[in-house]
Amino acid sequence: MSAFTDAEIEFVNSQRLGRLATVGADGMPHVVPVAVFYDPDAGALVIGASAEFGEAVMTSSKKFRDARRRPKVAVVIDDPGPRILEVRGQAETHLDGGEDAGRRLGAPFRFAPAWIRIRPRRIVAVGINGGRFESSARDVT
Repeated sequence: MSAFTDAEIEFVNSQRLGRLATVGADGMPHVVPVAVFYDPDAGALVIGASAEFGEAVMTSSKKFRDARRRPKVAVVIDDPGPRILEVRGQAETHLDGGEDAGRRLGAPFRFAPAWIRIRPRRIVAVGINGGRFESSARDVT
């Protein structure tokens, strides 16, 4: 069973752009736009980068290095609805398998080999599971 509600899954699948927050080696936060996908097999979020920008586009990025070093991360996906989904969780960085993951998730571009999976630990939603400004928050065990 997924940690995400059906409405949250539908929202993630309707929005491909999110923002990933990591913490750098110097302790400073870093936020970057990313392509986000829901992985129903893992009940997690997946972040991939287009192989068109080079095979090392993900591994050479600050977000990937930060997530490897300090795997506690957050992702925010939003729209002007306003609808907001914040997922705080544990990042898993993978050096290969990105092409298969992207294909399996129906990504509109070919993933570079490296990719990130985020297993949710806390989910905060606004305007998704209820009324326009209704918020909900829960921990995931």
